[in-house]
Amino acid sequence: MNKKILICISCLAAAFLSTASFGEDAVTADPQHYTVEFENDKVRIIRIKYGPGEKSVMHSHGPNVSILLTANATRMTLPDGTSAEATTEVGVAEWSDAHEHLPENLSDEPLEVVLVELKE
Repeated sequence: MNKKILICISCLAAAFLSTASFGEDAVTADPQHYTVEFENDKVRIIRIKYGPGEKSVMHSHGPNVSILLTANATRMTLPDGTSAEATTEVGVAEWSDAHEHLPENLSDEPLEVVLVELKE
């Protein structure tokens, strides 16, 4: 693997989590970027799509596994105002505890992620 900085976008937000209260659910808060692909009593699968340079609003996710479908540069801003930038790679799958964040695609390319939120 290349020595460049590679950080999981969902882990990044969880690592900087600074509040116990969660904001609005991602699909409700930002339906332009978050679409439910499948849902049952155990999981909810969300397709996340951002255009080049697009930014979301502050929102929350339950415990999840994310699968990165594109390589991008991102910025995650947390409820306390801190932020961090990361580079992602295609095909990486990552675990994250419940968290709240405001993502931004810093790339000139689309960003796409499949997020599997666990309900149990």
